[in-house]
Amino acid sequence: MGNLKRNVNRFFLRNRDKGIPNLMLWISATNLVVYLLSLFGLQNEVLGVLCFDAEKILHGQVWRLVSFMFVDAVGYSLRQLGLLFFVLFLYFYYWLGRLLENTWGTFRFNRYYFSGILLTSVAALLVYVIFGVNVLVMPYYINLSLFLAAACLIPEQRVLVFFIVPVKMRIMALVNLVLVVLELAQRYYLFHTALPVGLLVTMLCVAPVIALLNFLLFLRGDVRNLSPRFAGRRVRKRDFVKTDARFTDEDRRRAESHRKTEQPNADWAKNYRSADGEKPYHHKCTVCGRTDTSCPGLEFRYCSKCKGYFCYCIDHINNHTHIQ
Repeated sequence: MGNLKRNVNRFFLRNRDKGIPNLMLWISATNLVVYLLSLFGLQNEVLGVLCFDAEKILHGQVWRLVSFMFVDAVGYSLRQLGLLFFVLFLYFYYWLGRLLENTWGTFRFNRYYFSGILLTSVAALLVYVIFGVNVLVMPYYINLSLFLAAACLIPEQRVLVFFIVPVKMRIMALVNLVLVVLELAQRYYLFHTALPVGLLVTMLCVAPVIALLNFLLFLRGDVRNLSPRFAGRRVRKRDFVKTDARFTDEDRRRAESHRKTEQPNADWAKNYRSADGEKPYHHKCTVCGRTDTSCPGLEFRYCSKCKGYFCYCIDHINNHTHIQ
């Protein structure tokens, strides 16, 4: 299993730049266009062409397997909240997409997003084939999986809610999960008398469960970052070593030295030496070998006539053989 995971990571790394760059930019821009069309009274026409419809998909309208990602503006009545709110909504998900794409690479992010779309579409088609019922498929839960993924990667990052209240990403992710559960419970309470329980539960849980499954397939090892207990585990363990009577003074000194080495050393370059004993530098004369570290007051220039990027001190910038 470890070799498989290592090979998969190598494959993602080799193909990091392949795929559709700035995917969330295109999706956000298309959502904005659909939103503007709905403002001009074309909401029904847009839904009729782009929304997910299992029956029409099975009759050849295969673009609906993906096009439902563009009807977020119409499907959740965001028109009532105004254009400014919707633009901020799209920008936030664009920011999440760019964050994941810069962290994972274009190929892996594309695979994460499109696998969520594909799994959701296949699950909705299976529900239609088995029960004969069309499931309402919207991009909300797929976009929520983006937020959960970003929260696992940067759990301590703070986001300004309403541009005022700073809230950590992991806390917002947990709150969103609770809200999803409450929303599903509310829908079940409203429709439990109209439909069979098994069918109703299946219809309600297809989209959120599939999106969560896709999230777990990609980030199952990072889900623990959402827990506050995991965030403070190392600190509590060190405090336990410090106070427990079973540990000797030597154990406490070792734990304390480990704590000190955990802190970043801002002056790491001060005592650094290369293999030949040379200190790190920014500029080095090609002729005499003097550097801005060995001679702090010395000026350096780069020759525009040499073929390449060659640096010279002020004594040799006009007194050297040009390299061609």
